[in-house]
Amino acid sequence: MSVTPSASYAVTVRLQIQNRPGMLGRVALVIGKAGGDIGAVDLVESSRDQTLRDITINARDDVHGQQIVNRLKKVSGVKFINVSDRTFLMHLGGKIEVRNKVPLRTRDDLSMAYTPGVARVCLAIHEDRQRAFALTIKQNTVAVVTDGTAVLGLGDIGPEAALPVMEGKAMLFKEFAGVDAFPVCLATRDVDKIVETVKLISPVFGGVNLEDIAAPRCFEIEERLRKELEIPVFHDDQHGTATVVLSALLNALRLVKKDIRKIRVVVTGVGAAGTATIKILMSSGVRDIIGVDEHGTIYPGRSVGLDFMKRWVASATNPRRIEGTLSDAVAGADVFIGLSVPRILSVRDLKRMAKRPIVFAMANPVPEIQPEDAAKHVAVMATGRSDYPNQINNVLCFPGFFRGLLDSRARSVNDEMKLAAARAIAASVTASELGPEYIIPSVFNKSVAPAVAEGVARAAFDTGLARRGRRPDVPGVR
Repeated sequence: MSVTPSASYAVTVRLQIQNRPGMLGRVALVIGKAGGDIGAVDLVESSRDQTLRDITINARDDVHGQQIVNRLKKVSGVKFINVSDRTFLMHLGGKIEVRNKVPLRTRDDLSMAYTPGVARVCLAIHEDRQRAFALTIKQNTVAVVTDGTAVLGLGDIGPEAALPVMEGKAMLFKEFAGVDAFPVCLATRDVDKIVETVKLISPVFGGVNLEDIAAPRCFEIEERLRKELEIPVFHDDQHGTATVVLSALLNALRLVKKDIRKIRVVVTGVGAAGTATIKILMSSGVRDIIGVDEHGTIYPGRSVGLDFMKRWVASATNPRRIEGTLSDAVAGADVFIGLSVPRILSVRDLKRMAKRPIVFAMANPVPEIQPEDAAKHVAVMATGRSDYPNQINNVLCFPGFFRGLLDSRARSVNDEMKLAAARAIAASVTASELGPEYIIPSVFNKSVAPAVAEGVARAAFDTGLARRGRRPDVPGVR
């Protein structure tokens, strides 16, 4: 099944069109027949004989966009002027910048912000390093660290090519939680060098968000940094994904009226996200989980494809010792969670699942099974895409999660914080709103990040990881 046109592949074409009845309709018909989705039509200028228009068109991918452009070039009475890629235009010059918070207008301003006044602040921090949280950007700044080896669905593309993604991450931090985040793209894949570099730059930051680092190295990097730093380290590909998956599952189970302690779950794709999802589900009471990778089900004694983390999965899951393929694993399962590759789940597989099955197919941009194919056979369907209901998106977690970490000045991250975040996200969908196509709040729901921040901060206080005293009645206030 073809992919739906998306704004991420939008092009804007400038066309000079003969000014006579029906010409704009002819252009629209050509675009429609080519499978394009018209987003906007803007009149640039008009004369008696012709009009100049900018038409924005959503396409399925780069090739499809070019196909639409080629067809427009052949329309009689239309002169093609140029085409621009809206996504590339957004990224010109980068998407983030640094701005001053206080004005520099007078000599007095300069003497306080810089020399000589700044020396007094430096000495205060020298006497007590913890004062850096109050007197510098450290209190509200996160490092978004990557080596560019596992970027989105692109894989190992390197640190420079990863930078646009990290800039986008920084934008989301700021937009949804007011957190200042900065991309740190490292030109090394060496675990020791990555750990050492993050440790060396850590005085500037109040937290570290690890991003798009390939498994299994990402596990070691996170574990070592958690032990060696005095600020929280959060690997979003693992724990952000797992937290949002759990929140969606909690609401889906409310709909189908199943007990989380009695369900059978299959997780495909046992990398960073899959392993973290398995762990958080176990922490939430799920007892029967089967992990599946490209070699089939994961079980103790399997002879191929087991790194140190998959060996742990083999020892901790699959209590019924199911051996075989994905189809064998999903037989009788209540929940399918896909964090793997496109089109690996079939309608036949769905029919073998338990009654009222829940399917989270999150491979992007093409899911493990298309929602259109699954619709008649599942009770609840979710994907990682924004153009279908129930988008499971990490942006529901990480901005508010770090807001809570920074507000409490937490020393590290623990399971209680993740569970609190998942419950907060789930609770953002009210009983009256909950339905098969609405188990997870919109990414633009402004109430989610504050709720997550409050839950994380409270968990930090309750588990003794907060360095900042609780402020009664004003949770989350810095």
